[in-house]
Amino acid sequence: MTSSSNIDTWVFRLAGSFILLSLLLSQLHSIYWLWVTAFVGANMLQASFTGFCPLARALAWLGFSAGPAFKSR
Repeated sequence: MTSSSNIDTWVFRLAGSFILLSLLLSQLHSIYWLWVTAFVGANMLQASFTGFCPLARALAWLGFSAGPAFKSR
C-alpha cells in the first residue's frame, strides 16, 4: 500500500463520502437520510474525545497501517 493509504486517510475519505452521499440522498429521496449524517458526525465527535473509532479498528484489522492520528491507539 502507498503512504497515502493509511487509516487516517481512509477514515476521512469514508466519513466525507458518507456525509456527502447522505446529504444528496436527503435532497433526492427522503429527509431521513440526514440521520446518517448525524450518526457520522456524532461518531467523529465521540472519537475525538475517547480515541475509539470503529472504522479505524476495522481498517487496522484489514491490515492498513496507522497514520499519525491512530499510531498510539
